[in-house]
Amino acid sequence: MSNCGSLTSSQAVPLVLITALALTVQVCSLAVVFLVFRDLSLAIHILTSQDYLMGKKRFITPEADPAARPVAIPYFSTHFPPFRSQRDFNIITETAATLERSGFYWGPLGVEEAHCMLREAPLGSFLIRDSRQKDVFFTLSYHAESGPVSVRIVYKRQRFGLAGSERSFQTLFALLEHYIAHPKKSLRFPHRKWKPTLQELCRKRIMEACGGGRQVLELPLNRVVQDFLLEFPYKL
Repeated sequence: MSNCGSLTSSQAVPLVLITALALTVQVCSLAVVFLVFRDLSLAIHILTSQDYLMGKKRFITPEADPAARPVAIPYFSTHFPPFRSQRDFNIITETAATLERSGFYWGPLGVEEAHCMLREAPLGSFLIRDSRQKDVFFTLSYHAESGPVSVRIVYKRQRFGLAGSERSFQTLFALLEHYIAHPKKSLRFPHRKWKPTLQELCRKRIMEACGGGRQVLELPLNRVVQDFLLEFPYKL
């Protein structure tokens, strides 16, 4: 049985209401949007109805001026060390590409700049940046109770872990999800460069309900929406 559950007729939202919501939701406050997203079926309908209304192959449009979003820095412009295998190359380049879409990857940001930024952010805010250590790809910086902290993300044997910890994960994003769910709650909020779009908020809600990953393929969605969900299949 799917972890997502089935969408019953009682959960379905009339198309006219979805249409109205899709046309007006961008003027709503984020607080109202989050209340709406408690309903998984509504989040799904928002995505599918916007796809239907716009009639485009790619329906994802930023709510803010696109020019306000910073230009992504290619992963190969950093000081990444040589790769030992094609598999390592594929994992790191795919991770970097996915990080670019996340909004909380800040590229070659220095530790001083990262800590200064996080000091003004809520407790538990975090970001990923390039490590300045030659044998390390990425660093996690977050706002702890004692102040901003940076920890190297170790990549070893095709798995990711935090320096000083024996625990490792298949992806960097699984690592983040683990520590977000940890009782200590050291990580809470991704510190993004831009505010998430309506579609990105819908995707996050769907991933939270389904558990992420390939389980979204079991949902009654068209290929365009499925592809969008799988571009960032994480609860972040």
